Amino acid sequence: MYKLVIQGGNTLKGEIKAAGSKNSSLPILFASILANGPIELTNTPHLSDISTTLRLLMDMGGEFILESSGALCVDSSKLTNLVADYSLVKTMRASILVLGPMLAKYGEAKVSLPGGCAIGTRPVDLHLKALRDLGAEISVKNGYIYAKSKQLIGTEIHFEQVSVTATENILMAATLAKGTTTIDNAAQEPEVCDLCLCLNKMGAKISGIGTSVLIIEGVKQLNGISYAVCPDRIESATYLVAAAITGGCITVKNIRHQSMRAVLGKLIEIGADIKTRNDSITLNMKGRRPKAVNIKTSTYPNFPTDMQAQFTALNAIADGHSSITENIFENRFMHIPELSRMGADLTLEGNTVHYEKPPHAHKFASSQNGLRFSS
Repeated sequence: MYKLVIQGGNTLKGEIKAAGSKNSSLPILFASILANGPIELTNTPHLSDISTTLRLLMDMGGEFILESSGALCVDSSKLTNLVADYSLVKTMRASILVLGPMLAKYGEAKVSLPGGCAIGTRPVDLHLKALRDLGAEISVKNGYIYAKSKQLIGTEIHFEQVSVTATENILMAATLAKGTTTIDNAAQEPEVCDLCLCLNKMGAKISGIGTSVLIIEGVKQLNGISYAVCPDRIESATYLVAAAITGGCITVKNIRHQSMRAVLGKLIEIGADIKTRNDSITLNMKGRRPKAVNIKTSTYPNFPTDMQAQFTALNAIADGHSSITENIFENRFMHIPELSRMGADLTLEGNTVHYEKPPHAHKFASSQNGLRFSS
């Protein structure tokens, strides 16, 4: 078993470069199915989900090469197996993103229903309803989605709730549909925008990027390209929070701070000094203890659910009372019992966790090795 051993009590400081976004890389890798040639991706992170996606594409007949430069060259233009098997799909829920591209290009697809998700349910009903609206015949049998369509036809689609993966799936399917497709109540996350920009570079015609209404004019084919995946805003924000917890100073490079406004606003609220440049953010706590903040997670551009756990840990050592409400996933507080075992005074009520500062709260104190807690 792998394990991490952390020796605490030190201030985090220095510079670090953020990796490319996993949540951007995955849909773009699946979008390679739509291309008539290979695509070359740079700035992709080295993560298990990326490896799983590549194995899934290879299982269907795709090929890839990791070049010496670090670029990932993927050719999924001529699939020979139109089945996404359960053995791979069960390990990563984003695998559902193979459905839209495969159906749009080949007119059929057999995709396993995704496996269980530890942080809550993520139903695929939105995906299936929207594909039916585009003219596909959809059935679900024995744990598999069967989809067929001679030609997807553009239409108006309204999502009853905002869904990143549903937006991405339908967006990719609509690029090769006949006519114009409008997606209303579309997800506005930077990763969705990155997919749109990549698809447009491949030859798609997508407008409304960055808004809740996407308009896709179908084209006959998409081309292979080279594309640099956007930086990972969640990884970047996690580094910043880690430095804030320890009273440190850190500069994170290779980021787009415009996509992190909600998180940066909360970091300023805790007492951090924030300086932004074109592609970097510097956070400096100047040895100060953070102030507790109230948070409610929501869809972009509001506070991201993926940063809830990090700020929960921050609130656990911060000054003041606070509450964090999780509005996206119903089971994303599994870290609370573990933080409580470490001494955090956290109370979970429904989808809200409260932090009550104990009467003899610890304070930061300097030591030769950095910061330590003292009574």
